[in-house]
Amino acid sequence: MLTYPIIDPVAISLGPIKVHWYGLMYLIGIGGAWLLLTKRVTRDYSPIKPEALEDLIFYGAMGVILGGRLGYIIFYNFPQFIADPLIIFKVWEGGMSFHGGLLGVVFAMWLSARKNGCTMLALTDLIAPVVPIGLFFGRIGNFINAELWGRPTDVYWSFIFPGAGPLARHPSQLYEAGLEGLALFLILWIYSNKQRPYMAVSGMFALFYGIFRFIVEFYRVPDAQLGYLAMDWLTMGQILSTPMIILGLILLSLAYRKNSTKN
Repeated sequence: MLTYPIIDPVAISLGPIKVHWYGLMYLIGIGGAWLLLTKRVTRDYSPIKPEALEDLIFYGAMGVILGGRLGYIIFYNFPQFIADPLIIFKVWEGGMSFHGGLLGVVFAMWLSARKNGCTMLALTDLIAPVVPIGLFFGRIGNFINAELWGRPTDVYWSFIFPGAGPLARHPSQLYEAGLEGLALFLILWIYSNKQRPYMAVSGMFALFYGIFRFIVEFYRVPDAQLGYLAMDWLTMGQILSTPMIILGLILLSLAYRKNSTKN
């Protein structure tokens, strides 16, 4: 068992103004994505011009934040929302959903596509390789906050998390950072280093994120208000990730089928 590094969730405190590590992780993730996209939009096959990138990042960031919060309320905490609708504004209490954030980004890309005269999937192909940067730093923020911890275990890399009882647990936040963040980034970055068929990069993102998230859910404790939904192991995260796996396979199949037809 390893010693959990207790870190104050507040990174900077200036009187009444408190900047949390979790918020900083979002900023770092968005900033890192922006930096890498500045090179990608200069390629001949980029669906947008470099001067349109700033608006694209703004739309995407709003999609992540608004979609992530709404997704958490709808997918994970809807009964409490019905009882107290004001909880949607209580972001300081936590509660963001990746799948909600993904839907928010998809909607943002649809709006951006209309503005830039291209298709939504052309934009998701462009941004998909940099999305894992935000996922990586977001999961590091979860680890710092000692939240979304894993199931009890006796592996030597386990931790006793504050607020999680006396048992050592899987650091599932770090598993997600490694798979959904680092591994997914490397897969997509290398795969997209040359031009791929239309919607293939989006398909790779959906497929591999879905697989990685489905696997990690076996080690992560589900939200207390939901628990396991079936068979003492099926979680909401797995239910929401299954359509992503199917969608990824469909997009890849269509992408390469159309490409082979053209050839």
